[in-house]
Amino acid sequence: MYKAIVITVSDRCYKKEREDLAGPTVKQILIENGYDVNSVVIIPDEKEYVIDVLKKSVEDNINFIVTTGGTGFSKRDITPECTKEIIDRDVPGVAEYMRLKSFEITPRAMLSRGLCGIKNNSLILNLPGSPKAAKENLEAVVDTLKHGLDILTSKSSDCAR
Repeated sequence: MYKAIVITVSDRCYKKEREDLAGPTVKQILIENGYDVNSVVIIPDEKEYVIDVLKKSVEDNINFIVTTGGTGFSKRDITPECTKEIIDRDVPGVAEYMRLKSFEITPRAMLSRGLCGIKNNSLILNLPGSPKAAKENLEAVVDTLKHGLDILTSKSSDCAR
């Protein structure tokens, strides 16, 4: 069982001006897929907060770090930029596939800037902040990412298909 954390990046949810619906949705999907979800953390769209919680999650050996929010066009949407500062290796196919699958539902999918990358034994995945979009994107990749985590954490050979 892989350890996971859900990080909601939202000024309004952090200030309790809006209920976080995406974080609990993502958590439920992860639990249903066999992940041990330690917590759902809500932080503001502030570079220091995002980088700190990502670094701490990697240091705590959380295998799957899933963010929701901060992937759009707003000036305060900085989650992908913070993720880029943390990761050692990019995994572009995951984000490309999420956008492709989401584009089948709405042309607005092309506006999502989320990405996926690796730091040590952690996989970091950025999802949109909308509960519906977060659910659709995560469900598109959650099964395949288990194999990626097996390889990343040496539970499987990357030659086995």
